[in-house]
Amino acid sequence: MILVVGTTGNLGGTVTRMLLAEGMPVRALVRPQSNYQPLVDAGAQIMMGDLKHPHSLDAVCKGVETIITTANAGFRGGDDTPESVDLHGNRHLIDAAKAAGVKQLIFVSTIMADPNSPIPIARAKGKTEEYLRTSGVPFTIIAPNAYMEMSLVGFVGMPAMQGQTVYIVGEGRRKHSFISMHDVAAFLLAVIDDPAAINQKLLLGGPQALSFEDAVAIYKQVLGREITVAHAVPGEPVPGMPDVVAQFLGGFDLFESPMDSTELARTFGVRLTPLEEVARASSGAGVA
Repeated sequence: MILVVGTTGNLGGTVTRMLLAEGMPVRALVRPQSNYQPLVDAGAQIMMGDLKHPHSLDAVCKGVETIITTANAGFRGGDDTPESVDLHGNRHLIDAAKAAGVKQLIFVSTIMADPNSPIPIARAKGKTEEYLRTSGVPFTIIAPNAYMEMSLVGFVGMPAMQGQTVYIVGEGRRKHSFISMHDVAAFLLAVIDDPAAINQKLLLGGPQALSFEDAVAIYKQVLGREITVAHAVPGEPVPGMPDVVAQFLGGFDLFESPMDSTELARTFGVRLTPLEEVARASSGAGVA
């Protein structure tokens, strides 16, 4: 049995559907208030629980051999914070996994994970990695770069397709190896029960190092029209954009993260998807 935590999120939902399509038995940890009916329809076994409530996790982990956790606090707010979910919540899950004798815990982290980071989510992920490494639970840490779908499709592609202004926070020239969320999901499936992945951390990036300006150029080509671009000063309000999102996007202008994941992709049989393909799929243009 494979337990997926974070199944109602984008990555977790994708992983769950891919596992079920492969005929694997999947148990989905969901919260009562979440929209989990699509998981029921897809054939997942549903169990209620919450990472913030450790007593709810023992029964969920019973009989499970592999756990994949993609859960994170995201931008939800309320009592879902990097501290409560990404740090303490994952610690609760690791403890429950150890008690249940789980054979592999696959934890989705980030390339920015650092226990001393000033960024709450990166700090929480870094501390969780440390806790997992010393827990005694066999693990695989998947640490992807930023997702194309969230960062580039969401903030370049979507406004461009709707004829709206694309706002780039900062100069937009720093290059990052953005990776498709579907490629990350493929890695998550590939590392299950693979001895080469046990007690390892895999740093994942896409096939190209791209800036936001590069992404605009690719969408111009895919859409076949000009795109209106405006540059926003980091730290200042961006029209129609929550401050927390503007801060997130502005962070990309502070560093570069090119990386070559070709060998990892070859080892685990994953084809890395270029942004042009993702852009064509998201725009309905198809893949030439």
